[in-house]
Amino acid sequence: MRHLISPLDFSVEELDKLLRLANDIEKYPDKYAHACDGKILATCFYEPSTRTRLSFESAMLHLGGQVLGFSDAANSSAAKGESVSDTMRVISEYADICAMRHSKEGAPLVASEKATIPVINAGDGGHQHPTQTLTDLLTIYSLKGRLDHLTIGLCGDLKFGRTVHSLIHALICYPGIRFELISPEELKVPSNLHDEVLVRNHIPFREVVSLEDALPNLDILYMTRVQRERFFNEEDYIRMKDFYILNKAKMELAPKDMLVLHPLPRVNEISVEVDDDPRAVYFKQARYGVYVRMALILTLLEVEV
Repeated sequence: MRHLISPLDFSVEELDKLLRLANDIEKYPDKYAHACDGKILATCFYEPSTRTRLSFESAMLHLGGQVLGFSDAANSSAAKGESVSDTMRVISEYADICAMRHSKEGAPLVASEKATIPVINAGDGGHQHPTQTLTDLLTIYSLKGRLDHLTIGLCGDLKFGRTVHSLIHALICYPGIRFELISPEELKVPSNLHDEVLVRNHIPFREVVSLEDALPNLDILYMTRVQRERFFNEEDYIRMKDFYILNKAKMELAPKDMLVLHPLPRVNEISVEVDDDPRAVYFKQARYGVYVRMALILTLLEVEV
């Protein structure tokens, strides 16, 4: 039995196999329509979510399985003080696989240690978001045709953004990756990621404040929102939330084949006028999220089609 808690839980070879399976699901969905007949996915979401929770549910339903769970800690026994460990022991008796989101870093890992079913980390605090990373990798792989020799611009909240942290961990496994880290001083990549991941692994990167300076160099621009829920006070959030806004004028500075990704939800960091640009692929990215989660469920349940 395997879990997915971190992007590093899969080797590059396993990631490539997963992405190929997701591509096959996209091309031949009918082949997989009953692959999980009789299987149940539990979605344990202690923190609000739209895309991640619904994409997991959509994935399992497209595979012929069923779904149960909760979408808010207030609607679970956590409101009565039940521990994550005890909840997971119970859920293991009801379902075949579980996707968990939690505000506390490490909660899905704790759950996996007590579970008798595969556990998928669907986001833990500001730490990791491995299935969003799989979605990002599939989007780049499908639309660029490769995951190596790319210059990736990560823009916005690089301090608290778990999608950014997970993506960096995954992409450094591929040769020729270079990062442009675009953020204000207050939202720079955390020192542990800077020192222990990028510097230690000799990954080329540049830290810049100006989005305009970075745009001409990019193959991928990964925009993120400034997350109100990660700030300790409203004043800091208001001061930072409009620091970067991608609009049509700024897109003129970017290469014609650059792709714009965003994990969503967006607030105002990407103007709606950018949506019609063929380089804006964040809604396609949401669709790829279903395919890759279907592939992940099949892989962890060891279902062969």
